[in-house]
Amino acid sequence: MSALTLDAAKSLSATAVIIFLIGSFAAALIMKTIMQKVVVISVLLLLAFSVYSQRASLQDCADKVQGNFSRDGTSVTVTDTECSFFGAQVTITDPRTE
Repeated sequence: MSALTLDAAKSLSATAVIIFLIGSFAAALIMKTIMQKVVVISVLLLLAFSVYSQRASLQDCADKVQGNFSRDGTSVTVTDTECSFFGAQVTITDPRTE
């Protein structure tokens, strides 16, 4: 299984959040009973929050990698860093090579 890049993971998570939010509004309009609306909206909002929190965790990991490589006077071996995004490995490349 190939790893996701940071940009791909950011795009994927932003798209998922938007889809879950639109789904919650669509569910409120389509469903008949109040209980169905509450359950489906709650599930979709929980999914949107979990994707957003994973995206924030991934960005924190990328910021840490960027900070490690940007320190002056530090000789560091050029390597890629692996982070996890919902269990999928995300490869963060050395920012000095871009």
